[in-house]
Amino acid sequence: MSQPVDHFALLPLYAAAGTAILAFLADLFVAERGVTVAVTALGGLATAVLALVVGPEAGTFCTTGACSWVPTWPAAVTAALFAALTVGVLALSAPALRLGVAPAGEFCFLLACSMTGGVVIAYAGDLITLIVGLETLTLPLYVLVGLRRFGPAGRAASASVTFFLISIVSTAVTLLGAALNYAATGAVHLARLHAASGPFAPLAGVGVALLVIGLAFKVAAVPLHAWAPATYDGAPVPVAAYLSTASKLGGVLALAAVVSRLDARAVMAVLAVLTMTIGNLVALRQTRMIRLLAWSSIAQAGYILAALALGAPGVPAALAYAVFFMVLEFVAFTVVVALRHPGADGGPLLDYRGAGRRNPWLGAALVLSLAGLAGLPPGLAGLFAKLSVVTTLVQHNWSWLAAVVVLNAVIALAYYVRVAASLYSLPPRIGLSVADPVLVDAALHPRLPVPRPVAAALAASVAVAVILGFAPQLLFDALL
Repeated sequence: MSQPVDHFALLPLYAAAGTAILAFLADLFVAERGVTVAVTALGGLATAVLALVVGPEAGTFCTTGACSWVPTWPAAVTAALFAALTVGVLALSAPALRLGVAPAGEFCFLLACSMTGGVVIAYAGDLITLIVGLETLTLPLYVLVGLRRFGPAGRAASASVTFFLISIVSTAVTLLGAALNYAATGAVHLARLHAASGPFAPLAGVGVALLVIGLAFKVAAVPLHAWAPATYDGAPVPVAAYLSTASKLGGVLALAAVVSRLDARAVMAVLAVLTMTIGNLVALRQTRMIRLLAWSSIAQAGYILAALALGAPGVPAALAYAVFFMVLEFVAFTVVVALRHPGADGGPLLDYRGAGRRNPWLGAALVLSLAGLAGLPPGLAGLFAKLSVVTTLVQHNWSWLAAVVVLNAVIALAYYVRVAASLYSLPPRIGLSVADPVLVDAALHPRLPVPRPVAAALAASVAVAVILGFAPQLLFDALL
């Protein structure tokens, strides 16, 4: 049996996979770092453009009433976001790659492979394609976390192994859940997923619970969250940025595809409360920047899960929140890269004391990001994201969960405000020293030049955050 394949609808996938192949060939035959990076960046931009050009189309790889590849506007927008994040992370990595911290060819190839997985997730129309896309997104990240020629290689290797071990457990749980659900309902395509009835209902219920718990690993939801802080802190900062944004977006898309069709409200509600509460409480005690951002991202995932607990009615708010969070989180990681030496880790929070005085624009960008993540002006994107989640919960009579979201948002203010305030504080005077604290701070922490690729990535991400803050309806319309 043969069926026609719509190659036009597959153009974004061809572009993403072609980018990985071209990056590999460029490194193999040209062996010029700049050429390999340029090829990968252009491929990422081409993937984003083609995703938006293709837009909504008739599905391909179809059976009666269902397709495995479903081009829609939300799919096109999220595929373009995966590609844009890949280009942004490549820009953040350029200074370290120039110094030879990691081999450029392998780095670009693996990053493009991960982007390909993200594109597959965006267009997936069945559970098999969805899980394959998730693994294609995740597998290269195991290597990228530990891909380091010099520096704290031991910590990077430990982070990579931690990520790998917990990931394979979650994948096994996901596959078991999908298998049990298929045994109970006979459905694999997302359009055909339905609740089982009769004697198979308990089996399907267990399958749905396992499927949701396994996919929750991708968003670092409690109790599968322990990998995130260690992995983020041990990985190169640009790779940590990709984990916190693209990898989390992939997990949100997968969960949204499942919970919008199957009843997982009880499991999602429990995961949401645990994730946002534990994430915020542990973030209060962090003394390292990347670990604080990691625990903050766990808490933010809890807010997304709260919207997904409603099922299909909460999916638009959850996807919008995920995109708002992704942009703001990328801004924060970009500022960290700009304030640190190429190839260095995120460092302790004390290293950022006075950074806003030494680098006013970088300080302002980080404050914008932190305010948005806290849901406060001037981070209007984050404010609208939280309002959309709370409003959706209240409208569907889940006021108790909306109250938990608001309470956790208040708790989170403590560490966001603490970090933002430290950016403009001066070092304490030592003993009876009469030295000017400003001069002492300038001597101890000289201002570092911001590489052009990092500056470009920061300017673009800040511009997107500001535009979404003033015109959030653009995003909501694109994701409907």
